[in-house]
Amino acid sequence: MTTYAVSDTGALLGRSLKHITRSTDTIITTAITPIAMMLLFAYVFGGAIKGSTGGTNYVNYLLPGILLMAIASGIAYTALRLFNDMQGGIFERFQSMPIARSSVLWAHVLTSMVANAITVVIILGVGLLMGFRSSAGPLAWLGVAGMLALFTLALTWIAVAVGLTAKSVDGATGFSYPLIFLPFISSAFVPTATMPGPVRAFAEHQPVTSIVNTISALLAQRPVDGADLASAVGWSAGILIVAYGAALLAYRRRVR
Repeated sequence: MTTYAVSDTGALLGRSLKHITRSTDTIITTAITPIAMMLLFAYVFGGAIKGSTGGTNYVNYLLPGILLMAIASGIAYTALRLFNDMQGGIFERFQSMPIARSSVLWAHVLTSMVANAITVVIILGVGLLMGFRSSAGPLAWLGVAGMLALFTLALTWIAVAVGLTAKSVDGATGFSYPLIFLPFISSAFVPTATMPGPVRAFAEHQPVTSIVNTISALLAQRPVDGADLASAVGWSAGILIVAYGAALLAYRRRVR
């Protein structure tokens, strides 16, 4: 970005963040479902499940998957905010102003990053109250933050592409449901070894499993499996590149 674009992005980011602070219910709503799932799995299913996790504190085991579920839920609001801007004529108004075109999209993307970071902090706080503990040092926590940020960025650009092309509110938000469901067919809640053949094959070769495994290893201060790390970064980066290209293409078609 040029200095001009950065300045414009900062101004539009301030506008978007004001909307967030005036409707904090969106962040609370985003956090409530994952927290409810964490409570359900820990206190209802946890007694039956934890035997398959090798004696690991089950809250520690499921927290990475809950964080990814929260992010997948949170990006739906990014698509919704973008869709509402498109329907409200804000984009046409911005086109008539001397601002960098890219700043409009980046403001929404950065708003998503901030809102999801707040949600992650809220869920971590609840996890601590439920017994989550980590021996991770500063570098490991930095690695966790980086992995979550990359995953959030990748999914956010999917949300941007959807928000630009959706024809209805349902279309702008409904895309997130399969993404929210992915942690259930992964190593997020139970080891993949406990799953039947075809389900296990899918679970072991979809992005959430490698990301969960990497984050879990970092939080437990265990050596990170190189294959998991490469897969986690590769999936997130690949999704980011494809989604970014799709979003830019959709944006050019809408603003030409």
